[in-house]
Amino acid sequence: MLSSKIISVGDEILIGQIVNTNAQFISEKLYSIGIPVKKINTIGDNEDALLTELDDSVRNYDVTVITGGLGPTHDDITKPILIKYFEDELVNDEKVLRHVKSIFVNRNIKMPDVNYGQAMVPKKSKVIWNGMGTAPGIWIEKNNKIIIALPGVPFEMKAMIKDSVLPMLIDKFTDKLDYVIKSRTVLTTGIGESSLSELIGDVKLLIGEDKMAFLPTLYGVRLRIDVKRSSLEEVEERLNVIENSLRKKIEKYIFGTDDDLLEQKTGELLLFNKLTLSVAESCTGGLLSSKITDISGSSEYFKGGICTYSNESKIALLSVERKTIDNYGAVSEETALEMAENVRKKFGSDIGLSTTGIAGPSGGNMAKPVGLVWIGYSDGKKTYAKKFLFGNNRERTKIRSAYQALAILKKEISNLLNN
Repeated sequence: MLSSKIISVGDEILIGQIVNTNAQFISEKLYSIGIPVKKINTIGDNEDALLTELDDSVRNYDVTVITGGLGPTHDDITKPILIKYFEDELVNDEKVLRHVKSIFVNRNIKMPDVNYGQAMVPKKSKVIWNGMGTAPGIWIEKNNKIIIALPGVPFEMKAMIKDSVLPMLIDKFTDKLDYVIKSRTVLTTGIGESSLSELIGDVKLLIGEDKMAFLPTLYGVRLRIDVKRSSLEEVEERLNVIENSLRKKIEKYIFGTDDDLLEQKTGELLLFNKLTLSVAESCTGGLLSSKITDISGSSEYFKGGICTYSNESKIALLSVERKTIDNYGAVSEETALEMAENVRKKFGSDIGLSTTGIAGPSGGNMAKPVGLVWIGYSDGKKTYAKKFLFGNNRERTKIRSAYQALAILKKEISNLLNN
């Protein structure tokens, strides 16, 4: 069986300034084509450490992927050390240079001289195209072992892995890759892990010898399905069978698969059904509006939002009755109801959403603890609010509140269409 290794380069990883998400992504992708990762090492910007790792790679692993250290500054050490280790020299790649120059031209910025060096690549290497940034990837072979160096910027690295590295590896090892592993993630929201498990029932009856993992997140539970077969066609067929079986059990909680976003899928529902939305926010502080408008084209269905953090702004901007706040408080079912209904009327939208809560860590009491959130919904035919307890972490409460509001929105749009 083929084996692989990942080397993450950068002092910033070792001292905890950034989280090494690159290794997880690369490991998953290599595993999916039958080249599982057997070792992951993180090293600093240190020449001796990288040389030692390269020795280990050439002796013991078929494929090594290095991330980081390909930038234009003095602390980017990967390319010069590869030159030293492989006894190579740098040559100018005109195609890369044109691409690097075009990036600065498009941004209307004068290109610093230091960036010319990014078009210099090892003579013995293949260039891995980086359409998202200025640092090309490097592919070098020695003793039938492959060393791949990629930028550490996640969105650049991910595109290069999917668009170039995986196809190149599959082509290289066609005769040695005797199976295909592929994952599909079914995305759910509006239901907890244990309740979801009860609805699904005996997982073994559903998936047989394949694998499925429950992965809770702030917006819901991800169900990752892993299937291993001798061909891609068999894998895809089996994944479809399992997904369809899941949908029969939990369809109303599923909003998408793999890289789908809840805000994207709810937006598609609004757009397709020619519905408009407005939101009134308190505890989420504009986060709900931000999530909605992260999606390109959201202006077609999102009419606007009002962030009313104080009691006075709720009264002045949303026409919440003062007596409602005096009698029930800003964090209450009654206030959430008025916020949702009034924002819908003010913007003339089909649907209004509201959020009001105690994000913490202070401000709670026995009757209204930290993490208490009311989410309101109004569509002209019905208006209601639901109570949630999201815990005492301020950031998580804001995120969960925003996604729960979107989950309610998705559910209610489905109900409108079915009635």
